[in-house]
Amino acid sequence: MSWNYTDSYEWMERVTSMEPLIITCCCNGGVQGKESHREIPETPEEIADSVYEAYNEGASVVHVHGRDPNNLGDTTMDPEVMYRINALIRERCPDIIINNTTGGGPTSTMEDRLRSLDALPEMASLNMGPDMSRFVIKAREEALDYPRPSQEYDICIPFTYGFIEQLAAGMLEKGIIPEMEMYHSGQYWVAQKLISEGLIKTPYLFQFVMGYQTATYPTPENLIHMARELPAGAHFTVAGIGKYQWAMTTQSILLGGHVRVGLEDNIYLKRGQKLKNNAEAVAKIALISRELNREIATPEQARSMLGVSSIPSRY
Repeated sequence: MSWNYTDSYEWMERVTSMEPLIITCCCNGGVQGKESHREIPETPEEIADSVYEAYNEGASVVHVHGRDPNNLGDTTMDPEVMYRINALIRERCPDIIINNTTGGGPTSTMEDRLRSLDALPEMASLNMGPDMSRFVIKAREEALDYPRPSQEYDICIPFTYGFIEQLAAGMLEKGIIPEMEMYHSGQYWVAQKLISEGLIKTPYLFQFVMGYQTATYPTPENLIHMARELPAGAHFTVAGIGKYQWAMTTQSILLGGHVRVGLEDNIYLKRGQKLKNNAEAVAKIALISRELNREIATPEQARSMLGVSSIPSRY
């Protein structure tokens, strides 16, 4: 049940009785792969195995990117590849909520992003505006499949009002729940437009991406500001990028929001120590949450809270 997360009186009433924490595991990504951490899953089988481990530690949602089977160093949004990944995850995790990316990666086209919905995930990410960044991907060493030199990107993915509306309409038609990716509060203009057009239905789900390039700075003040602007009937989750993961997700737990952790966003358990796998990230945030008096949501509870069908998808 959503509420006014920044109302002082309501927060004090709920501080020891907040709803269970929904943990999303972002198991891999459309940018970095095994060249950054050997435990980032790339093949469909590796992804399903990694998700299963995270599921057993308390993840009720999984956010998935596909990797090109002909070049695992690159992303793909081919719906056949994504459908196979979804099917393998469902075999291992009978009720986890499957969330596919529509952001993709640096080499994805806008057509790729639209076509990816044909993989029929239960939920999909929906960027609320352009994605601008500059970064270097490490070289893939000879020991890895599909080795290549380091690559530098200076890009802007042109998510426009019109294209976002196309994606939202496609999700609505296919019964896919949109997870609205918010990089700064100005993107509420876009969300409100989608709501006014009936393209997004309650309960709304917003994800605040904190610490990403051109996103709002990852500070407690900014997180509260983002939560203050939520429309009625909304839930939110927080993704902290890199070194900001644990601080920002812990603040979300305290505020009443939900969390996203995993090797797409951060590869470190703590300073100087890499995560063993996605399951270790989920286990850490679950421990923090329980210590702060919030239990962990089961997939069944998460489905009820987010308006996802109680009958898990089949592939």
